[in-house]
Amino acid sequence: MHRLESLIRPIPNFPKPGIVFRDITPLLANPAAMRLAVLRLVEPFLGEPVDMVAGMEARGFIFGALCAQELAAGFVPLRKPGKLPHRTESASYALEYGTTALEVHVDALAAPFREQAIAAVAGMEARGFIFGAMVAQYLGAGFVPLRKP
Repeated sequence: MHRLESLIRPIPNFPKPGIVFRDITPLLANPAAMRLAVLRLVEPFLGEPVDMVAGMEARGFIFGALCAQELAAGFVPLRKPGKLPHRTESASYALEYGTTALEVHVDALAAPFREQAIAAVAGMEARGFIFGAMVAQYLGAGFVPLRKP
């Protein structure tokens, strides 16, 4: 875990004073670390039947798609409001510095997974997890947690 944490650069006071942004650019530039992060994310689900992985904008797109590929599953993007062209469902959640929402196409996940996937992934982000990947089959969640600075 320490190896991955060392590749995540803290940026104080971004995007607002008092917030510490965690820049994953160094981790993404390191193929071995990126592979390790993906393996840790999918480990709880290896051997399980997984239909879809949902990842939230924007880090979740990177790691969610890689996890979906590793699990031989489909990928569903969870996007910020107004970014998806088709009919959507959404869920709002609180951040350290305000509120936001995530949307998913209504036909991207079969009900009842849509609402639960949005709420679960939003909850992971709100609790400060950097990488979120939602597995829709059993609604399990995989993430690489970080310690507060």
